Parts: sequence; C-alpha cells; structure tokens
Amino acid sequence: MNKFSKTLLLAAGLAALATSAVSQTPWEMKSGMAYMYAGPGKMSAMAMASSPKNHDAMMKNAQKVPNNTVFFMDKGQLYSTSGMLDPTGNFYLP
Repeated sequence: MNKFSKTLLLAAGLAALATSAVSQTPWEMKSGMAYMYAGPGKMSAMAMASSPKNHDAMMKNAQKVPNNTVFFMDKGQLYSTSGMLDPTGNFYLP
C-alpha cells in the first residue's frame, strides 16, 4: 500500500464521520481494522486478516501519517495538508 493509499485510507474514516466543521467527539481508529476510501461517499471498514503474511504485505509500503495532518473534501476529491484547525474550523499552521 503506497503513501497515497494509506493517506486515503485514514482520511476516509475521518471524512465519513465528520458531520460538522469540527467533530464533537474524537474519532478513533481501532487496531486490527482497515478503513478504505473508494471515492466520494464510498467508505468501508472491515477487520483485517491477522496473519503475519497479511500484516507484512500491508506494512511493506505503509507510511505513517504525520501529526497535524488535516483531511478534507473539495469538489468530490479527498485532500490532506499539514496544519491544524481551530475550534471554529479555521485552518492555521502551528
């Protein structure tokens, strides 16, 4: 899984659960679960196979998502950028 795919995977969960400018409750990804973004409005979550072979395949091209990464949708496309949002939803760089 390449960096772009990993970013999309994480962003999908965030985008799917966000119902306001700033989520009222934090969203937590769970170990052993995979979240996949397949395009606008298409998000899925499922338990990953727990075999070492599957884990190694997933980790081969995985990239950590840096702290202070903001995911957002624009015209049906999913994007990410470095920065933060204040409580009113305004973007800023730390």
